Amino acid sequence: MEENEGLSSKDENKIMFKRICVFCGSKAGYRSTFSDAALELGNQLVERKIDLVYGGGSVGLMGLISKTVFDGGCHVLGVIPKALLTHEILGETIGEVKTVADMHQRKSEMAKHADAFIALPGGYGTMEELLEMITWSQLGIHEKPVGLLNVDGYYNSLLALFDKGVDEGFIDDSARHIVVSADTAEELIKKMEEYAPVHERVASKQSWEVDQL
Repeated sequence: MEENEGLSSKDENKIMFKRICVFCGSKAGYRSTFSDAALELGNQLVERKIDLVYGGGSVGLMGLISKTVFDGGCHVLGVIPKALLTHEILGETIGEVKTVADMHQRKSEMAKHADAFIALPGGYGTMEELLEMITWSQLGIHEKPVGLLNVDGYYNSLLALFDKGVDEGFIDDSARHIVVSADTAEELIKKMEEYAPVHERVASKQSWEVDQL
């Protein structure tokens, strides 16, 4: 029997992730559903044997997902600027921790080691990291899926703003599809496995003077 016999073309085209970068808050938020989502995403990564790349913190949602993935037997790489070591790490570190000089280097290192990106609920930093990866995709710097775990509608307003950008002529309709969103971790990863870039890139990856991606 052929190895791929019985698989649909859709299954054959699925992306197989080895490492996913997760952006999330160094706080847990006020709702238990946010923590539940971080645990669920961590368990989904373990179930699929996908390693975690994240911001290196041991507190908040960062701490929950990193501990879940590490305890599940998958590799965890945390990337954290020196200035945030005492702010985002309390007690023992989780997995491998790489210390970098600044926030710019942090994002570059996380992107370098990841096959895809997922944002859990978080604050300014999480949103900034998410938007940079969306922008890099639009520009043609990478073709990696960018997912948004929209827990309890946390990102509804942000998604509505993206739609407003399309309506007002600032975001191309095709570029709006860079962002893959779902309410649950399982659904989100399945959508990301089927992701195919459809937007027109500003320039090819080879045009950029970057070696991290």
